[in-house]
Amino acid sequence: METKGNIVGEAAGASLFVGRFLHSLDPKRRLTIPSDWRGVAGPAEKLFVLPGVRHPCLMVYPAREIAHRLERLRQRSVADDRGRQMARVLGSRSELLACDAQGRIRIKDELLAFAELREQVVLAGTFDGFELWNPATWERVVGTTDQTELLEATKYVEF
Repeated sequence: METKGNIVGEAAGASLFVGRFLHSLDPKRRLTIPSDWRGVAGPAEKLFVLPGVRHPCLMVYPAREIAHRLERLRQRSVADDRGRQMARVLGSRSELLACDAQGRIRIKDELLAFAELREQVVLAGTFDGFELWNPATWERVVGTTDQTELLEATKYVEF
């Protein structure tokens, strides 16, 4: 498994979360965020940790990205039951964290259990944020993606 990451897009004025890392939870169940990614998030920016919506992983976004995504939610009516349910469930299960001086975060046990994160954690860049995966789940869900599936997904998002 690749354990090195990098940042692309700075020349175009955008810093992105790219690459893949394999890190361990320390004895206090803290996770070190790669230094490259701490630079992308910003030195004082907090991170939102949300449960995955399709897979047992955790989605992590810097506050500025969540603000962008929440703007779409704010535009929905308070009478929109589906929108309110999404906000209710994700908001109540999410967490807002700051990195400590060593670049670590301590994710609440409920979220660690949801994603089955025990010792090793795959940190996978998703450009606008990153995801945290149990290594076995990562291999089962993502590691089996073949070129045809990638082509179809690329067409779907018109990349």
